[in-house]
Amino acid sequence: MSETIHSRLIVLGSGPAGLTAAIYAARAGLQPIVIQGIQPGGQLTTTTDVENYPGFRDVVQGPWLMEEMQAQAEHVGTRMVWDHIDKVELNGRPFRLHGDGGTTYLAETLVIATGAQAKWLGLPSEERMKGKGASACATCDGFFYRGKKVAVIGGGNTAVEEALYLTNHSDDVTLIHRRDSFRAEKILQDRLFAHKSVKVIWNSEVDEFLSGGEPEALTGLRLKNRVTGELSEIAVDGAFVAIGHKPATELFDGQLDLDEDGYLAVETGSTRTNIPGVFACGDVMDKTYRQAVTAAGTGCMAALDAERFLAAEEFAELQAAE
Repeated sequence: MSETIHSRLIVLGSGPAGLTAAIYAARAGLQPIVIQGIQPGGQLTTTTDVENYPGFRDVVQGPWLMEEMQAQAEHVGTRMVWDHIDKVELNGRPFRLHGDGGTTYLAETLVIATGAQAKWLGLPSEERMKGKGASACATCDGFFYRGKKVAVIGGGNTAVEEALYLTNHSDDVTLIHRRDSFRAEKILQDRLFAHKSVKVIWNSEVDEFLSGGEPEALTGLRLKNRVTGELSEIAVDGAFVAIGHKPATELFDGQLDLDEDGYLAVETGSTRTNIPGVFACGDVMDKTYRQAVTAAGTGCMAALDAERFLAAEEFAELQAAE
């Protein structure tokens, strides 16, 4: 049955950015609604050990952390909705969001926190080893491989930056690239080639993630040379796939400004998009840091920006009435 729900502020996405925005909005009395989407809790729900989120001296589990964030948001007055938005209309306020179950949501302000997904190689063995040695975030998981052998797969800025970051933890870092030259900026390449802890394997792609032991863990990678077709194996304890991210912006293409990489464009130092009343936070607008704590920070910013937008509008209406 179709239904129409109206709110002063709706948050699309329920990761750290969206839930933090909801917490701040609820405390400001905006009675926000969070529409959770197809991955409630965001990427942290697929992460096991989280050791770099402030406030916890011991390792916490990603799913537990997101459960606590949601509970906090609900405790201060957020309404959580299980729905998937398949169409948005941002050409006038209130903004209209259409759920795939028939519900229409009307929002005076909209906070977009739909996130981004890391791109993976798509190998069955890779899927099996996620969380057991295969990762897409060196900043998140590199600490767990201190003193061990690690590999990075990719050839752009992200891959080179990840490889350099991992030298803080490992003296044995291998960068695997499917071509014979990097796409990364020259200054990053210069730093990489000058680092004694990094070696590069050119013209090669990962054919299989190798595993063993009990419990099962990554033991190495089988590589295929793209020129000769030759197969070889290297021993590694951790493998970091760094071939880019895809922001979840398809809903907004043609309505909101995107940057050259498809991320939502916001005004510098704010979360404001090109449409007044629409704000973006978290990984959907941040292609540089992509951390839970920075996502939460921009979620706070988005809620404050939205609250100030509504307050300014209400003040202008009051003055006009007087």
